[in-house]
Amino acid sequence: MFEEIAKNLCDLKNKFAKNYTGSAHIQEIIPSSPVRGFPDPKHLEMLHRFAGKNPLYSGSFEQDIAGISCVVYEGDIGQYWLDSTKHGSSCQPFYPTWITSAHVLGCMAKNLGYKEIIDVGSGDGRIAYCGAVAGLVPHSIEIDGNLVGLQKEISDATGIKLGTWCGDALEADYSQMNLEHPVFFIGGLAQMGGDILASGIIEKMCKMTVTAGVVFAGTLSKRSLSGNLEYGGWGPLVKKYDLEVTDTITLPTVWTFDQEIDTPYIHARLKH
Repeated sequence: MFEEIAKNLCDLKNKFAKNYTGSAHIQEIIPSSPVRGFPDPKHLEMLHRFAGKNPLYSGSFEQDIAGISCVVYEGDIGQYWLDSTKHGSSCQPFYPTWITSAHVLGCMAKNLGYKEIIDVGSGDGRIAYCGAVAGLVPHSIEIDGNLVGLQKEISDATGIKLGTWCGDALEADYSQMNLEHPVFFIGGLAQMGGDILASGIIEKMCKMTVTAGVVFAGTLSKRSLSGNLEYGGWGPLVKKYDLEVTDTITLPTVWTFDQEIDTPYIHARLKH
């Protein structure tokens, strides 16, 4: 089910990208109505609400793409990107996934039986937000204060509370979150320092009394991977912690807008 949805999203993105004539820094699309039953009409309304209340997007317009009516949202992440580069090497610059992609990830996590979603390096909070829309308890961890401010602004405007914590995810006290069955989403690529952050999170997961999962954002670019294509660049870390990879799904992100190959998201869990 989710694989077909993801494929349709990637195909729609590629068709949109080939014909896009705008000059916005970022751009993405959300269907105007459910496509092949996805997403649920109430969920779809919440996705549009997130985009409409998000100051990153300065404008929108309707466009027919391959026979599907969509709303195109255009914006700029420039200043937030610059601010996010001021932190440590394991904290990567702000580059968001698409809102529709975040929703797929949230629905997958719900379908896999998770109760809470913990978005590490959450940016504007879209993955945590979509997790909440899917029915998960959302926790958002972001080290950059300006992005945390952006999250709170969106939260106030949409009425979706994220449980946002501003600080280093490696210093967070997860025992205070009353976790039952959480999944951690790790922001950033392994080859750009994301493995340092992920290792620290997994070390914390190993000490938890509850079963937890983790989702990594990978890449399929051989140039970026320096020859290591396994699990989108996360192969060494998967082997180090003897993780069980259960699902991989490829979805559009801001950084793959001008590429035919999109971003793989790798879901894994501890074997104990």
